[in-house]
Amino acid sequence: MIDVIIAGGGPTGLMLACELRLHDVNVVVLEKLTEPTRQSRGQGLHARSVEVMDQRGILDRFLAVSEKFQVGGLFGGIAKAWPEGLDTAHPYGVATPQPVTERLLDERARELGTDIRRGREVVGLGQDEDGVTVELADGTRLRSRYLVGCDGGRSLVRKTLGVGFPGEAATVETLLGEMELAEDPETIAAVVAEVRRTQLRFGAAADEHGVYRVVVPADGVSEDRAGEPTIEEFKERLRAVGGSDFGAHSPRWLSRFGDATRQAERYRVGRVLLAGDAAHIHPPTGGQGLNLGVQDAFNLGWKLAAAVKGWAPEGLLDTYHAERHPVGAAVLANTRAQITLLGAEPGPTALRELFSKLMDFEEVNRYITGMITAVEIRYDFGEGHELLGRRMRDMPLKQGRLYELMRDGRGLLLDRTGRLSVQGWADRVDHVVDVSEDLDVPAALLRPDGHVAWIGEDQEGLLEPLRRWFGDAG
Repeated sequence: MIDVIIAGGGPTGLMLACELRLHDVNVVVLEKLTEPTRQSRGQGLHARSVEVMDQRGILDRFLAVSEKFQVGGLFGGIAKAWPEGLDTAHPYGVATPQPVTERLLDERARELGTDIRRGREVVGLGQDEDGVTVELADGTRLRSRYLVGCDGGRSLVRKTLGVGFPGEAATVETLLGEMELAEDPETIAAVVAEVRRTQLRFGAAADEHGVYRVVVPADGVSEDRAGEPTIEEFKERLRAVGGSDFGAHSPRWLSRFGDATRQAERYRVGRVLLAGDAAHIHPPTGGQGLNLGVQDAFNLGWKLAAAVKGWAPEGLLDTYHAERHPVGAAVLANTRAQITLLGAEPGPTALRELFSKLMDFEEVNRYITGMITAVEIRYDFGEGHELLGRRMRDMPLKQGRLYELMRDGRGLLLDRTGRLSVQGWADRVDHVVDVSEDLDVPAALLRPDGHVAWIGEDQEGLLEPLRRWFGDAG
């Protein structure tokens, strides 16, 4: 029997596979596409996702093919200078097109031994107390202990489970694609600048090869949301909104997206879980979607591995929903607000002008940037130290950097006292003594995802969080 089947080989599914393989979990990824997608809706990684890649030792791969960027806020089309004092040692994002992100994660997942099967579409599933049966389009049936649906906003896994997906249907639709434009670049830039004074869902920007990424409001909302637009539809809308089709031709890919906002009522049903767009959909404002899915996987991976390996304490797998559902709901809320700010009517225009002035205040800019980049997330671990529930930023230690010690996806006790012990949990938790004065607390217990599970200096006080997050002593 397979340990875990992942339905969907996008960034979320591949990141989850990488996390599971760190713990020697037998993973099969089923992806219905025979070849990697060329579509690039996700355009990069925000600061928290940059941290995640550093924690797992693959950030250098992204930096080798990406440019860093620093845009504070990036909220509702409003960009400000990067704020001072953001709680991260990686105060930047990386501009990485989604196909590149998928390629890098695919390469890492295969290095770790993941079985990735393309051209394999999941069409049905059933579960019992011992496992999950997955049916493929070719009639094949596979059996696994757990199944994770990372199969997108139209998730077959979610629908088959009967999980509710409440929210709002799309009210506006936008066309997005890559193509060549015959018009003079200076003319294109001038038209875009003029139109964007009132219509922020319009743009055309060229890459280093002269291929343009074009975005333009659609004419209403398509009844067939799965159908791709044509180049003629793009040209018609460019003429209607911008006064010229810029000589658009030779499309690389074309797509459409709406402002539908929905979230799964439950992220877990028995042995089946949901992550990424299968669990939540929202407009791409703020560039949060891909990042949200990758961070879902980062939260779930070690917990699911613990369940497979048999050391998960009671309720650990349920903390995935408890922690990530509120995070998803918050992203849905801020994208709703951003869609309002993007409106071209007088009300949204006035609101955007006011919001832009508010973001000139450093504290407001820092708050918005922390929200969009996800570095300000704090899970509810109960009352305690201000660091409790937050992820710990990278810091220099006498033995290197903190994130360098987290490559294997294990728990970590940072101990300045030299009096503490993880005896009984050493197969799950590393212990580092004499960690340097950059750690301004006596000791901190970190989960494999870097979130602080305990702050203190007493061995007796350490035992409860060790049991809570890492099970009984061995």
